[in-house]
Amino acid sequence: MVIRVYVASSSGSVAVKKHQQAVVGFLESNRISFEEVDITMLEDQRLWMYQNIPEKKQPEKGNPLPPQIFNGDDYCGDYEDFFQSKETNTVSSFLRLSSQPSVKVQLQALAGTIPFHLKGFSYEMLELYCLVFILKSHACWF
Repeated sequence: MVIRVYVASSSGSVAVKKHQQAVVGFLESNRISFEEVDITMLEDQRLWMYQNIPEKKQPEKGNPLPPQIFNGDDYCGDYEDFFQSKETNTVSSFLRLSSQPSVKVQLQALAGTIPFHLKGFSYEMLELYCLVFILKSHACWF
C-alpha cells in the first residue's frame, strides 16, 4: 500500500501550508515512502479524497482541509490525527504500516552469525556490526 498525502499547493491559509509541510517533512525525514497528491491540480483526486473521508471526520460546513492522509484506500486521518500520533509515538500504527523488527531483534537473530573475534565486544559494537551486515546484505528493515 502507498501512503498518500493530499495537499493543496495554492492554499491561502498559512496554517494549512504549515500543517502540510509538517506532515511531508516528517515523512521525508523518517524515510517513509509516500506520494503527495495536489488536489488543486487534480479534480478527480480532490473528489476522491472528499468522498473517502469518513462522515464523522467531515466538517459541518464546507469541505475537509488538507493535509488528509491515506494508506491506499484506507483513511488514516487529518493533520490533528497525525500530530496526536506523533506526540504519542504511534505514527506507524496511524499510517497502518507493517511493523518491522527492531535492531535488537535483528541482532538476536544474527547472534549465530557473529564472527568469533567479535564475541567479546560491547552491545553497541555488535549492534554496529549487525547494521553494517544488514546494509551489506540489502536486508534493510528500517
